[in-house]
Amino acid sequence: MSSIQERVAAARHRLREAGIPSDEADLDARLLAQRALGWDAARLLTRANEQEPAGFLDEYGTLVTRRAAREPMAYVLGRQEFWGLEFEVSAAVLIPRPETELIVDAALETFADPIATIDIADIGTGSGCLAVTLAHERPNARVVASDVSGAALGVAQRNAARHGVSSRVQFLEADLLGGTAQPFDLIVSNPPYVPERDRATLQPEVRDYEPPAALFAGDDGLSVIRRLVDEAAPRLKPKGFVIFEFGFGQADAVRTLVARALDLSLLEVRNDLQGIPRVAIARRSSQSTVQLTGLSTVNC
Repeated sequence: MSSIQERVAAARHRLREAGIPSDEADLDARLLAQRALGWDAARLLTRANEQEPAGFLDEYGTLVTRRAAREPMAYVLGRQEFWGLEFEVSAAVLIPRPETELIVDAALETFADPIATIDIADIGTGSGCLAVTLAHERPNARVVASDVSGAALGVAQRNAARHGVSSRVQFLEADLLGGTAQPFDLIVSNPPYVPERDRATLQPEVRDYEPPAALFAGDDGLSVIRRLVDEAAPRLKPKGFVIFEFGFGQADAVRTLVARALDLSLLEVRNDLQGIPRVAIARRSSQSTVQLTGLSTVNC
């Protein structure tokens, strides 16, 4: 039998051979070993020279095989951290990314009173990372989280339960906000925004595993954002806000879309940590009462 360290070294080599960068392969090999053993990093470090326990090779080998096929680590492990909270993820949902935390930052700054009652909509909720995080950070918030995918909503519902906010998050299987007629103080969204023409350039972890409907949005990547911007104002309370993410090189187009939208004013475009424009913050211009047609609610 081999030592744990020898198995991890072999896995590291296999992941590098699969095209995973060296630093990432090293980390992934260790994390997968921790998962298979049920150990934390400190225990693995101090006991790596020990002989592998019974059953370790089979379980570890299965995990390494999945990663070597370029399946994202978040899917292999079944979890991803976002805003300091752990979220269940699967191939049914987009993996939460650090850039999307900019939406949370902006939302919490905009509604700075921690005990205010806020009506929030999260469009395209996926794992529920935005809806659950905002409900967690604002205990009097009431959130409607929509998605066209029933499988994604199942993941989001479990994440809401995990973090104790199920009673304040309503899940809708709907396109945008087609399943509800209520107005909101805040609409947030991380919509699909990758141009279809860029599909071939994406990393295998993204292109081959994450749900296409959560990634791609027409030839220019703006087909869903156009609809979101056009439909936002009638769904907002007077002076309500919409905060959404967009992709590399789309800032000028987003500014134009918001400028042309009825009753919306662009307040700010925020950059991510790489200095790339990433999040738009807009506000409903009018103070008039929102007029909405009655629509039935679809509960998932």
